[in-house]
Amino acid sequence: MPKINITDVILRDAHQSLFATRMRTEDMLPICPKLDAIGYWSLECWGGATFDACVRFLKEDPWERLCKLREALPNTRLQMLLRGQNLLGYRHYSDDVVRAFVRRSAENGMDVFRIFDALNDPRNLKTAIEATKAAGKHAQGTICYTVSPVHDVAGFVKLGKELASMGCDSIAIKDMAGLLTPFVTADLVKALKDSLDLPLHLHSHATSGLADMCHLKAIENGCDTIDTAISSMAGGTSHPPTESLVAALRGTEYDTGLDLEAIQEVGMYFYQVRKKYHQFESEFTGVDTRVQTNQVPGGMISNLANQLKEQNALDRMGAVLEEIPRVRKDLGYPPLVTPTSQIVGTQAVLNVLTEKRYQTITNEVKLYLQGRYGAAPAAVNPTLQQQAIGMEDLIDCRPADLLKPELDRLTKEIGTIAASDEDVLTYAMFPEIGRTFLEQRAAGTLVPEPLEPPPSGMAKSAPTEFNINVHGETYHIKVTGAGHKDQAERHFYFTIDDIPEEVVVETLDELVLTGGADGAVRKAIAGKRPKPSLPGHVSTSMPGNIVDVLVREGDRVTAGQSVIVTEAMKMETEIQAPIDGTVTGVFVAKGDSVNPDEVLLEISP
Repeated sequence: MPKINITDVILRDAHQSLFATRMRTEDMLPICPKLDAIGYWSLECWGGATFDACVRFLKEDPWERLCKLREALPNTRLQMLLRGQNLLGYRHYSDDVVRAFVRRSAENGMDVFRIFDALNDPRNLKTAIEATKAAGKHAQGTICYTVSPVHDVAGFVKLGKELASMGCDSIAIKDMAGLLTPFVTADLVKALKDSLDLPLHLHSHATSGLADMCHLKAIENGCDTIDTAISSMAGGTSHPPTESLVAALRGTEYDTGLDLEAIQEVGMYFYQVRKKYHQFESEFTGVDTRVQTNQVPGGMISNLANQLKEQNALDRMGAVLEEIPRVRKDLGYPPLVTPTSQIVGTQAVLNVLTEKRYQTITNEVKLYLQGRYGAAPAAVNPTLQQQAIGMEDLIDCRPADLLKPELDRLTKEIGTIAASDEDVLTYAMFPEIGRTFLEQRAAGTLVPEPLEPPPSGMAKSAPTEFNINVHGETYHIKVTGAGHKDQAERHFYFTIDDIPEEVVVETLDELVLTGGADGAVRKAIAGKRPKPSLPGHVSTSMPGNIVDVLVREGDRVTAGQSVIVTEAMKMETEIQAPIDGTVTGVFVAKGDSVNPDEVLLEISP
């Protein structure tokens, strides 16, 4: 039997699972020569959430990262995770955008495209697979493993055969939540190998503590390649350690042929690197057998924890984990992987925090129930579907067939701020943050988020390092400390171009009342917003950002009319007017950060 190959996920899924995809390119490049010499089948280094994190948080050009990794790893296949018709975003893109994205990724150095769809709907994989083959690259068709009353080995084998017929070069089992058990793994791998004449890869997270045993059973039953992570960034919500598998198979018929000592040296490098990102690690990155019940992937748990922490509701995590399976059942048992994990998770959080199930329904849940993400694995809750979409038509065709070509439009929209085809595709993935990134890059004002938390006493959302421009002169400001936030006179400590300074800020503006139609309209001065207290006060259910304000002061609205669109956990929600009346106060604008204890908009009867 041929040796077992290894794909190491250290440059993508390991840090995505453990510390929110925050590893910077500067911490990857120094170790690349040693990684390149190991002899991996491939290194997963791009795709998934890395593109989003680069643009949103790290202020890095993800295309530049790919090019640098290609140059630094000349002897190793580079591998990426691609969400089928969703590419690296959270919606379906038109076929011309999918083809362009795959082509440019290949031209910039990508070799292996692991292509999956969150619903295991083959129609959503078709264009990406065709584009990968057209580029002369390796198309890896992916089966998203999950457990439900409608998922079984026979169904996964059927999907595997469909992927093979579409021209895939290999098949991957993607166990994103760590749900596989050893003997189920043996049955599934054997069934696939008996039915398909293609190499088989296994990707299983260690969340439940079973993945190491699943690896061995997969190997014994014919699996060709196993995904692992360097030991210093392995285990828990990440993957089983590379070194352990190499040691376990050494001297057997399955020997990987890899140098254990060389991999251990790489592991020590990442042991030090991981320390830099400690603030992004949550308490939910260890072994958690509850995943066998709630089926929540590790990265999703970390995301949920951060959202609940921001709302001072971390104690509700247990209730959210209990609600997720109920929401999943209502939506027809989708596998929990991006974007369905965000769709289900965000709705579960809303259901728990509002204490009334489906009082608020995200736009993505509405689109899902309409069929715009593809075919649900099972029947959805008809009452919820009626509540969410009303009399709108259901979609039973391939969702992308309803999308007109959009690449030309996107190119015109972003204009000259895009310096390349890659820039246009960055804008296509994330229009708002993509445009901001490109504008800041052009202005030379890109500043990554700080690696350390803000100084004690400062608001978490306050910037701690930035540039200001005064009378044509640019100054670099770094905040190093602050006095208590509730003091009337507050001391701030910072450096200006590395020179220490101190300033005292005295608060002058407070909330004031101004007359309105009924003489009781609250206005917010100096960025402060009133707390909800009246029936016509519009607020949000969870912290997020304003995507759009749909009304203006003076507009007449009716109860149930959408007035504001917010984004939280990468999902959008339309906030509706609670009463009929006239808009007498608008306290937010597009791009603002908001919290549940703030009035966003006021409506007077």
